[in-house]
Order: sequence, then C-alpha cells, then structure tokens
Amino acid sequence: MVIRKLVAAAVLSTGFAAVDAAPAFAADPAAKQPMFGFSTLRAATPEAAKAKVEAWLKSVDKFDKAAFDKVWADEGRTVLDRTADSLALGNTEAAVILANVRKPDAPAPTEIPGLLKDASQDAFFRTNVVVAFAKAAASKKVYEEALEALNSVTTPEAAVDPAAFYFFKAVSEHATMRKEPATGSIVKLLDDVADAPDRYKMVATLMFFEMQNWSPDPKALSNIERLMDNSGRRLELARAGEKTQDIQKKIVFRLDELIKELENKNKPGDGPPNGGNCPGGGPPGGPPGSSPGNQNNPTQNAADSMIMGGSGKGTVDEKQLRQIAEQWGGLPPEKRAKIVEDITRDQPQKYKQMIDEYFKSLNKIHGYK
Repeated sequence: MVIRKLVAAAVLSTGFAAVDAAPAFAADPAAKQPMFGFSTLRAATPEAAKAKVEAWLKSVDKFDKAAFDKVWADEGRTVLDRTADSLALGNTEAAVILANVRKPDAPAPTEIPGLLKDASQDAFFRTNVVVAFAKAAASKKVYEEALEALNSVTTPEAAVDPAAFYFFKAVSEHATMRKEPATGSIVKLLDDVADAPDRYKMVATLMFFEMQNWSPDPKALSNIERLMDNSGRRLELARAGEKTQDIQKKIVFRLDELIKELENKNKPGDGPPNGGNCPGGGPPGGPPGSSPGNQNNPTQNAADSMIMGGSGKGTVDEKQLRQIAEQWGGLPPEKRAKIVEDITRDQPQKYKQMIDEYFKSLNKIHGYK
C-alpha cells in the first residue's frame, strides 16, 4: 500500500493521472463494457484456468484427456505456462510458436506470428498464448516483438495471469524507452491487479522511479547510454538492419552535439574556434591535425571520412559512422584499432567508454574479439 501511494503521488506530479483507468472489454460484445478499477483483476486459480481450457478444447473438438492431464500434472510450472501449453494442444500453429520462442538456442523472432494478431480467434485462447509468447520473448530481450504482441490484445482481463500481462508489457516499454506507456502499465499492475507477485511489484516500482529521473534532454548522457544499450542488444540479436542503424544514427548525432557543446563551452571568445579551422588545427574539410602545407597522405577518400590519422581530437558524424559500420567486417585488426583510437582521442572518459561499447558491438556481430 505504501508503494502504491508513492506511485500515485509520482503519477499525479508527472501528469500521468489519466492512465490508471483504461477500458476493459468483455468477452461478450453485447455485454456492458466495464472499467478496470482498483484491485479488480486477479490471477485465475489452477482449477479455474484448467476448467476454461478444457471447455475451449472441447468447443474446438480437440480435447485429449491424457495429454491434457499430463500438462496440468506438472505443478512446478506456472498456471500461465500450463494454460498456454494445454491451449496449444488444440492448435498446432500455437504449439510451434511457443516451442520456437522458448528454445534457448533458437533465433529470436523477427516478427509477430499472424495467429497472435488474429482478432477473430477466441479471446481466451489468443490472450493467453500471446502472454506466454511475450514472456518468453522478453526473457530473450526481444522486447519489440513482445510489446507488439501484447499491444494487439484488447482483452487483458482474459489472461489467467493479468500481472504477467502488465509486467512484461512494462518491461518491454521501459527497455525500449517508452516512458509514458511503461508508466501506464506499471500503474495498472500495481493498482488493478489485486494479487500481483511481490517480485513483479518490486521491479515495476524500481522501473517507475528510475523513469522519473530520465532527463527530458535527448543529449543527456543517460539517454545516450540507453540508446547504446538498445543498439548493443539488437546487435547481439543479430539485428543490424534499418531500425538498429536508426538508433546508431541517433547515438552519433547526439554524441556529436554533446561533444561540440562541451568543446564550445571550453573555448574563450565569441569568434569561431581556431580561426574557423577544425578542432585539430587543420583547415575546414581536412583531416584532423592537417594543415595546408602538411597533409597526411591518405590512401582513401578523406573528404568522406575523418579517421585517417593526425593528432587532433577524434570526431565522428553520422555519415562516417555508417561508412565505418559497412566496412568494419573487411578491415584488418590494426585498421580497426586505429579507427577507435582516432575517434576516442582526447574525449572525456565517459564518452570514450560509450564509443568503445559501440565498436565492441560491431566486433561482436562480425565475430571479432
């Protein structure tokens, strides 16, 4: 109760008071649509969940008593997992979906299976298979697909474990930097689910208060670090596609803005620093450390890339990062090391660590140590 009061106070102070009452949808479209309220959702007992699954299997003429009883005999598994597995007895596609997402060594799902988005499916069946899918996907850090699956559900009250529904939704929203939706899911979990497990409530409360400290400034180091975490996570999942590249572009753009801002603060006078030259002392457009009479003798096009050597500070822009990422797999170890050295030279330690992490991610995806 103390935690809920603290959360409620924080919600009111941050302008999120409206999120703690969202509409619920009855299984019968003709029934009056109720509103969720304080502590109105509860986990189904094993007996109640088992009875609902049995009724559904019989309705689709797929009830196999021996297989059904075997699933429910395993009391070491959660009610949600047993519900999903027994539902899968009546739908081979659902069985394959759950088996694949739960395999530790299986590739992470890259899209939501059509079955999970099919609104024509029975609400009890689809909701619980979706929650089981999202739980397994989130455990693999596949937050985007977990969240998309959960967002497709309009009947969270049909879940045998509504706490799991809101908890994994909040985890996925928090991990992908969706502050307002995550706040709403956490408030739902704490206020609307009467018997949410303490482990869910504790983590959710920590996420809530951590988000209240997120800076509104996109250039804040903490926000850039979160983008770095997301980029690294996606690279670990072998997702180096357009979404990951967009995140990387944001990282570089914001780092560049932040570094320029710090450099400008540290330079006296109102005129252009270094007489309009680059930070390393060279003319505009030249590589760091170069001068009209002393150019580095580059073997590649220095106009597009500023990592060719010299003694000035390493800087990186969006185009350069893209070029580096594209060429990284074909570069020899000494060239990769030189690029990292040039870009991180003279940067504050905080920024060096962040940039190092980016290149470590590139190394991972290309199989380098």
